Amino acid sequence: MPKKKKPTGKLRVIPLGGLGEIGKNMTVIEYENDMIIVDCGLGFPDDEMPGIDLVIPDIAYLEANREKIRGVLLTHGHEDHIGAVPYLLRSLNVPVFGTPLTLGIIRNKLQEHVLQWKPDLREVKAGDRVRLGALEAEFIRVNHSIADACAIAVRTPLGILLHTGDFKLDPTPIDGEMMDLVRLGELGREGVLLLMCESTNAERAGYTPSERKVGESLEYIFSTHPKKRIIIATFSSNVHRVQQIINTSARHKRKVAITGRSMLNIVNAAIELGYMKVPKGVLVDINEIKRFKPEELTLITTGSQGEPMSALYRMTFSDHSQVTLDSNDLVILSASAIPGNEKLVGRIINELSKNNVEVLNDSVVAVHVSGHACQEEIKLMQALIRPKFFMPIHGEERHLKANAELARYMGMSDKNIFISEIGKVLEIDAAGARFGEIVPAGNVMVDGYGVGDVGNIVLRDRRHLAQDGLIVVVATVDLYDRQLVSGPDIVSRGFVYVRESEGLMDEARQIATDAILDVLDDWDNTDRMYMKKRVKDDLARFLYTKTKRKPMILPVIMNL
Repeated sequence: MPKKKKPTGKLRVIPLGGLGEIGKNMTVIEYENDMIIVDCGLGFPDDEMPGIDLVIPDIAYLEANREKIRGVLLTHGHEDHIGAVPYLLRSLNVPVFGTPLTLGIIRNKLQEHVLQWKPDLREVKAGDRVRLGALEAEFIRVNHSIADACAIAVRTPLGILLHTGDFKLDPTPIDGEMMDLVRLGELGREGVLLLMCESTNAERAGYTPSERKVGESLEYIFSTHPKKRIIIATFSSNVHRVQQIINTSARHKRKVAITGRSMLNIVNAAIELGYMKVPKGVLVDINEIKRFKPEELTLITTGSQGEPMSALYRMTFSDHSQVTLDSNDLVILSASAIPGNEKLVGRIINELSKNNVEVLNDSVVAVHVSGHACQEEIKLMQALIRPKFFMPIHGEERHLKANAELARYMGMSDKNIFISEIGKVLEIDAAGARFGEIVPAGNVMVDGYGVGDVGNIVLRDRRHLAQDGLIVVVATVDLYDRQLVSGPDIVSRGFVYVRESEGLMDEARQIATDAILDVLDDWDNTDRMYMKKRVKDDLARFLYTKTKRKPMILPVIMNL
């Protein structure tokens, strides 16, 4: 038989998010004229992004290659993997493939967005294969902290690429479906070209505990607090956790009320799709809770991260229309704080403690387990897959490097491990793998209805305003007659309290007046922009000398 020809094409793997950061996961897999996108998540703003609501990936590269895109493949329904889908669909009309719960969550999200076209949502189940041009994607069941999570194996002419998504090894999952180790082993025996493995818990030794551990803790808590109303805050997407809370409440003859928009949306979708089973008569509307004694109620709420608009936050600070917390309540924070949210969570705990509300979290009792693989599970994944090349994904730099170190421990050569960054192209062909060009990538900020209209310059101005405040100088001049007609008037916001700093404001007004008059006396210069610059520079020097502050100075010079 003639030898099979080696493919001459080139496989390109391009992370557009999720590397060097937590969240915003998005990866492009490209072979010749076919391109698929794995996940399309969002991130949350940090302290350097005042006023920003969400952060999504820059999709300029996708928009420039829209005719190549064959589809978006979603591993599971968490915000950091699907949150940016509505924004992607605003500009790209491409099919979106996901498992039933994942698409159910997306349908709810899309109700809040106006699109030019009807979204093409295509349902798949674990085990299904989808042909996408020269590529074929297979969805493989994994365990995670949300139902219906999958790894995705992509068959290319050069070989198989396996993207793990987020996963853990849970031998006793709540839904009875364990990660499909058999299929992963079969792929490993067939031969995997590239393994892209999540890195979130790559620094943690051992195994991640089973979700059932939380169920055992809940049973203990309910048994030892029979006279208290129990309020449990958890991630709205953790359907298995919510199911365990409902089951435990039912066993203890408690009614369950749910509050928080995202929690209501996901629970309704999960019940409708059969991912949650609620005993008849257990769920009650939050508006009906006054009909029941405290010891007859469990409340499931959003706000485990201390988000200021969440239901738990409003309960804590007495701003919730149906719930007021007191010493008869027990609050359980069934989640760990995402890095950066520790202060927000601490504020909730402190306020509850001040009001004599008992609080339990993971530091006291095992009310939360991670949904991400620890080191031994990552090693197992690598041992099953035995890839030729390895790329750690989903994590900050330290997580990626810890995952790469595990690959070295498992015997992989340094030259076959690729720690990438967003926008950096990994090219694989018959000759091997190497980093190639850099494509446009980065953060697009969402502020209210605005997408991408707030950039680095606006953020710099916001930080400046937040740190040192604003001085506005308003004056009217007649450039023809070279006269100062009115002003200058000075308005201060966030700089000093004017009534207590009249002397400083009078001096500042005189500095601005002198600057304007100096320019008006210069008959060779009639440039209003120069006049603004002179006022700004002179005032900045004066105010820094007097206060050691650098407020934003905004001169408004009008010409008659």
